[in-house]
Amino acid sequence: MLEKERWHIIFTGKVQSVGFRYRSKYAADALGLCGWVQNLWDGSVEMEVQGEEEAIRQMLSAIQTSKYILIENIRADKVPIQAEGGFHIR
Repeated sequence: MLEKERWHIIFTGKVQSVGFRYRSKYAADALGLCGWVQNLWDGSVEMEVQGEEEAIRQMLSAIQTSKYILIENIRADKVPIQAEGGFHIR
């Protein structure tokens, strides 16, 4: 069994008003990931996602396939695992 990880991620670029949060939730649900995603005041998007590393990477790839989303930068840090169920839009 692979170990779970939790990542705190900040996305910048054309990431608000383009369906980013809903695409994130759809991908997370499909891959069995948990966590949350929210828009920030400066136009970036913040996310915490938890699961196996390969599933998290698949989720990030799925988000970037939208023709409306243009991620210019991703800053990701590993953070402690949390007891959480599901993936939520904040």
